[in-house]
Amino acid sequence: MFRVGLGHDTHRTIAGRPLILGGVVVPADFGLDGHSDADVLLHAVTDAVLGAAGLGDIGDWFPDTSAEFAGADSAQLLQRVVSEISQRGWKVVNVDGTIFAERPKLSAHKAGMASRIAELLRIDRAAVNVKAKTGEQVGPIGRGESIAAQVIVLLNNDP
Repeated sequence: MFRVGLGHDTHRTIAGRPLILGGVVVPADFGLDGHSDADVLLHAVTDAVLGAAGLGDIGDWFPDTSAEFAGADSAQLLQRVVSEISQRGWKVVNVDGTIFAERPKLSAHKAGMASRIAELLRIDRAAVNVKAKTGEQVGPIGRGESIAAQVIVLLNNDP
């Protein structure tokens, strides 16, 4: 059996924090505001995996009202979800994601993000695709006020 999940996340930009996208620190003069490390790409991956498995969303599992997850490493949160779906017989088949950011330019970092996501999901690097789009100077993304990510994931539970 196959299942598809869609994940989305958006965070405001903020000075004084590192910019972490897809588990990779990206050089920038700002980071993202959030309860955890605010990695929008890993949050979207986590939501997509949970959705495909029918297990709710990232807020159900790791609420931003919980002190336990303050400053949490999103890679560790995703690993917990991957362990959970594995115990239920699910495996990620492939991932396709898009980051929406006016700046910084992400071309040089996409391959590293895809490699890190593949590692976290325990799948082949060739099964992960990361794209980057600007906001074309329109809206909060285009003005550099936020960064967003959207991800689709395919799960399989064949033995």
